[in-house]
Amino acid sequence: MGVGKGTVARALVKNSTLFSIDTDDLIESIESRKIKKIFETDGEAYFRALEKRCALWLENSVNNTIISTGGGFYKQENLQKIGKVIYLKSSFEGILERIRNSENAEKKFKKRPLLKNLEEAKKLYDLRAREYEAVANVVINVENRDILDIVNEILEVI
Repeated sequence: MGVGKGTVARALVKNSTLFSIDTDDLIESIESRKIKKIFETDGEAYFRALEKRCALWLENSVNNTIISTGGGFYKQENLQKIGKVIYLKSSFEGILERIRNSENAEKKFKKRPLLKNLEEAKKLYDLRAREYEAVANVVINVENRDILDIVNEILEVI
């Protein structure tokens, strides 16, 4: 969250022949409702089942595509079968700074309920950063870097 997945994906599409899909957008489309509402109404277990459904569809149906995933998607058992996993890495402080300096920063903080308690968010970040690195085929440091440098590095490894 907050590392620029969407920005990087759009830049990759613009500078290559790749397509781009966001798993949260797919899930919202399947359900005809926002992720926040899915969690509120049906809970996390239901959402994780939707992620699994999405992951199976991606494995069997999608090629030549940048796939931006939600934070828990790395737990999907078929992740490596879907494609090369690229972890866009930034420090926790770098993520907060990026969000604070972005357009509509207040709205973005409200959209991310995990950031309501920064101490808990930092604990989750520390846990997931290790787990993301463990599943990643490639780790790209995105902190304080120009978007085109990031895109070129990704295009070199894919």
